[in-house]
Amino acid sequence: MPKPKAIIIGAGIAGIASAIRMAVKGYDVEIFESNRYAGGKLAEINTEGFRFDAGPSLFTMPQYVDDLFKLAGKNPSDYFKYEKLEETCKYFYEDGLRLTAFADLDKFANEIENKTDSTAIEIKKFLNKSEIIYQVTHQVFLERTLHKIKSYLHWDTVKSIFRFGKIDAFRTQSTANESFFKDKRIRQLFNRYATYNGSNPYQAPATLNVIPHFENHFGAFLPKKGMYSIITSLVKLAEDLGAQFHFNKKVDEIVYGDEGKNSKIKGVNSDNLFYPAEIVVSNLDIWFTYKNLLPDFPSPAKLLSQERSSSALIFYWGIKGEYPELGLHNILFAENYKAEFDAIWNDQTVYEDPTIYINITSKHIETDAPEGFENWFVMINVPANNGQNWDELIAIARVDILKKIERLLKKDIAENIICEQILDPRSIESKTGSYQGSLYGNSSNNQFAAFLRHPNFISKIDNLYFCGGSVHPGGGIPLALLSAKIIDDEIRKTNY
Repeated sequence: MPKPKAIIIGAGIAGIASAIRMAVKGYDVEIFESNRYAGGKLAEINTEGFRFDAGPSLFTMPQYVDDLFKLAGKNPSDYFKYEKLEETCKYFYEDGLRLTAFADLDKFANEIENKTDSTAIEIKKFLNKSEIIYQVTHQVFLERTLHKIKSYLHWDTVKSIFRFGKIDAFRTQSTANESFFKDKRIRQLFNRYATYNGSNPYQAPATLNVIPHFENHFGAFLPKKGMYSIITSLVKLAEDLGAQFHFNKKVDEIVYGDEGKNSKIKGVNSDNLFYPAEIVVSNLDIWFTYKNLLPDFPSPAKLLSQERSSSALIFYWGIKGEYPELGLHNILFAENYKAEFDAIWNDQTVYEDPTIYINITSKHIETDAPEGFENWFVMINVPANNGQNWDELIAIARVDILKKIERLLKKDIAENIICEQILDPRSIESKTGSYQGSLYGNSSNNQFAAFLRHPNFISKIDNLYFCGGSVHPGGGIPLALLSAKIIDDEIRKTNY
């Protein structure tokens, strides 16, 4: 008897994870990817002897990747190796303050106490609160669907509902952090975690203070061969399980038909050919899934019209010289943080003094840059694409970024840039299928955001599922992987 067919649309990390989970279940799996490579936002660039991770650069919660290998009965280290970082980030401020976020909590807390007006006790109290939010939310809000009654019938869900006040949903992140820290620079340090899902700390709920727990409790990591090796290792696992990848293969339509009360998945159309399937999983941004692949199905207008997350402007610079004051992850803060977010969210433009993130993997992976050079991934947060004059904004931002780096590092690097590539909201959309170039689908700028993300299924089309950062539970590598797990759980209960 032939295996049932599962078709995955999109080879982003959530799509690959879904393919692995479907193959383990016994499905014959095919993945259709419009690009010539896998990974979606988690891609890489190779140019003039430099290698850059093009998208996500911070690796947390590696157990969610390891789980896929274990699920398949494989040893994760046979496919994929990573190291825990002793320093998670270096922070630079306009007043000359420089801080190192150490993985060792006591060392990190003492670093802040010794150099700022905040105390080690403040740091530990805050991170304890972060852990409480995680304990209340992770099983209920992150690892299960929020869109079926059965999810609320578990005892741990009932306990979490009674502890709902602990997740701090009715204050903004910024307001909460004002209550935790005396020093405004430390408030700024922890406010920045809202940007991990493309949100505004002056609007987003303090529930987002769960994010520091991922980094400060579980740790920050770096794959031995760079972030893109997450993708190459998972692709190999999927292929070892029998999954087939079709690159440069765009899906044109999801096909479904009426069967009783609900419609049911039939398969997909691609290049004027029909490919039948019992299950279809779309890893494409939910906006494009409805608009392009389900054109005749009534789309949920309210869900699709929600505020989008922020986007990014990234410069990939091959830099001559070595800069020992910088680490793997570096933040050069804007002096007026609120003004930066007002520019992004209210004025829909790029702030004149942006916070700059610099990622330099050659600090750990020598082959990522020629000897005597470094590979700089230089990113600022920008609004999603709403028709702004990006060519003009990019030119201005490049000048502002170089001035700020020179000001804070006391070094002129402009003349040491020997090669450059640029990614902006327009190219993010065209390369990754993310509507308006938003990195995380919808923003999380209100306390109900977790409930307003699109579910991982459509109740009126049986066996059609959705994964990735534009649907529940959200964006970023850990949550994208959890979206695949939620689908896995649903299919197990529905089809077996």
